[in-house]
Amino acid sequence: MTGQNAHRTVTANITLSLDGRVNGPGGEYDMSWIVPHATTSASRDHMMAVTGTATTALLGRKNFEGFAGFWPAVADDESADPRDREFSRWLNAVEKVVFSTTLKEAAWDNARIAGTDPVTAVKQLREQDGGDIVVLASASVIRGLLQSGEVDRLSITLCPELVGGGARLFPDGPSASWTLTSSLVTESGAICLLYDRAER
Repeated sequence: MTGQNAHRTVTANITLSLDGRVNGPGGEYDMSWIVPHATTSASRDHMMAVTGTATTALLGRKNFEGFAGFWPAVADDESADPRDREFSRWLNAVEKVVFSTTLKEAAWDNARIAGTDPVTAVKQLREQDGGDIVVLASASVIRGLLQSGEVDRLSITLCPELVGGGARLFPDGPSASWTLTSSLVTESGAICLLYDRAER
């Protein structure tokens, strides 16, 4: 492994409520509370910064299907925010690795189904040429990588919402210290936070 490849930063990007939830009590699709905070100017700027150095995106099946159903066409939508169009172009072009036991193929340019688990896949990707690696809002993938110490950076958009139920991101497991490297308060009162793993 070369020094350059060893430094492919793995960023876990996720939106959380104040009570630590990735969705609400209505289940995995109860995420409408996120929308007002994800569509602010500051949140869009934060997402551009997080993905700007990445050449590989990791997605679980549900997020992949949701993203693939919406984002590809945004690149050519003249009424869309320019940052959304840029994010769409990035998504269309970037290597997308999808973790699924049910999908047989990933119908999106530059997407492929991972033939292994997220931890093994990330270790393999770290040995290959490329830019940074970002996990796009897939909580199950992020949990597994956190448990195995394979996340270098946490990108958390903390929303000023108490949703009262739903899945939490952080499971019981190994402890780790993190160093705040960036924080940004959005127009909606959310806070975009970047943390780097302290021991690296």
